[in-house]
Amino acid sequence: MTPGHLGARSRLLLSAVLVLLLVLLWDVVGLDLTMARLAGGPNGFPLSDDPTLVLWLHEIPRFLSWFGLTLLAVAIRWPFALLRRLTRRERIQLTLTVLASVIAISLLKNSSRTSCPWDLAEFGGTARYVSHWAWGVNDGGPGRCFPAGHASAAFAYLGGWFVLRRSMPRAAWAWLAAAACFGLVLGLAQQWRGAHYMSHTLWTAWVCWITGWAVDVVFHHRRRPAPDPQATPKLNES
Repeated sequence: MTPGHLGARSRLLLSAVLVLLLVLLWDVVGLDLTMARLAGGPNGFPLSDDPTLVLWLHEIPRFLSWFGLTLLAVAIRWPFALLRRLTRRERIQLTLTVLASVIAISLLKNSSRTSCPWDLAEFGGTARYVSHWAWGVNDGGPGRCFPAGHASAAFAYLGGWFVLRRSMPRAAWAWLAAAACFGLVLGLAQQWRGAHYMSHTLWTAWVCWITGWAVDVVFHHRRRPAPDPQATPKLNES
């Protein structure tokens, strides 16, 4: 591995650690309940069933996310637009990056015992607040609310940056910014509906980013070439 590759990976690792520290800091200072109380009260969350939020920031984005993944899968065989500038291997990586991110979030969510804000007794539900770090502790609610599955409809595409950065760096940054902004918007919408805490959204972004990086490492892992027996010097050679 060249020094340039080591430098790039060191910067990626540093950025991932810094973002992780910021997410952990959010957890430590307890801002989840503070934000939830801004959106809801003893009678629940007024916007939980708001038709505009449900349609435009829940149902339609979920459909568009799966539609986008389908297009990426089709583009492996029939590339279009900027995907024509990617190799077939890179198009496969891009598709698998999105799919792997969605799967990672779904697995974490289905194994979580953390309930959503609208399930808390403070907001008219039955559950008590328990940190998502309290693994194995039941909060009295239905659970399966951590991390934010809906925000992954956009954050799952964050890893596309790793694919595009080599041949289209400007497009890679635009892709990253779009995925991050849309994911944050979806997370805020769910926060205001009482469906998630903000930390759930932040963790979803971080997990999707790390998943995309992991897929990139797998696709670009360079094995050392096997030594050529014919190139081995003989003992009687001077």
